[in-house]
Amino acid sequence: MKGLYWQQDSSGEEIDFVFLEKDNLPVVRDNYVKVQVKACALSRIDKKLLSDIKMEKEFLPVGREIAGVVLEIGNKVSSFQPHDDVVGILPLDSEDSGLSEVILIHEHYLAHKPEKVSWLESAGTIRDGVRAYTALHYLAYISPGKTVLVMDGASPFGTIAIQLAQHRGAKVIATVYSPEDRQYLERLTPSVVRLYSKENEATSQPLLPHKHDIITLLSVGGHWITTEENLQLDPPDSRCLFLKGATVSFLNDEVWNLSNMQQGKYLCILEDIMDKLSSGIFRAHLDEPVPLYEAKVSMEMVQKNQARKRQVVQL
Repeated sequence: MKGLYWQQDSSGEEIDFVFLEKDNLPVVRDNYVKVQVKACALSRIDKKLLSDIKMEKEFLPVGREIAGVVLEIGNKVSSFQPHDDVVGILPLDSEDSGLSEVILIHEHYLAHKPEKVSWLESAGTIRDGVRAYTALHYLAYISPGKTVLVMDGASPFGTIAIQLAQHRGAKVIATVYSPEDRQYLERLTPSVVRLYSKENEATSQPLLPHKHDIITLLSVGGHWITTEENLQLDPPDSRCLFLKGATVSFLNDEVWNLSNMQQGKYLCILEDIMDKLSSGIFRAHLDEPVPLYEAKVSMEMVQKNQARKRQVVQL
């Protein structure tokens, strides 16, 4: 069975993506589910994280956000039946590539896919939905009346974060990188306030705010949620946070996969994301469907952060 895998050379620097033929799947047993994959979204591989948790391998499977149909279930599976439509995120230690025709996955990593949601939408929204929920609900405690600043609001994650924050009653301010991004957000959510000026149109390179600028913008009791794992705060920054009673939290959406102590919450998040997608609360920022034979090129773009829309492979 063929799938796409990430290969690291001996120097540990270069990344190459290759299609490999793997052994046939083992017999389905216990709480595992055999799924025929219909769509698989592509996300950047975090080499540093894999190194930290000692999961580096010569070949790592590519494509973890999948949507498909249940073909067979193990004798202890209680949540699904054959022919059910499902969506989920493969765990970090999965041996299967999501870009395979059929995969095995534990039932606790899957949720039901609503009938009215397409394969591409479900696979392309699930990870950004988890990230947005983690940031806004579990780290920032967003509630009605609060104000949220979303950096790069037209990115796949920013798009979902804006919609979730608005749904929770927050006022949203978003930054954009280009006039095209601004127009996209205006069509998506006309009520969003954007940080924008005429001078920005002539800027060829996106300018990221300095950490001191963000801390200065925080309100009393505010929260800064960041994905910058190497953030270093200087004493004046810490003093400013102290005076405001503000906090800095680090967003790592893999925490749900790194610990199974909150498995129930994680499954509720997956189900709620699909419910909101089905009801029209979420609209994903997806690119055109990628055929399987172009998956390698698309994954190279994703790994280099060159894709502005979520890349989803249609199988």
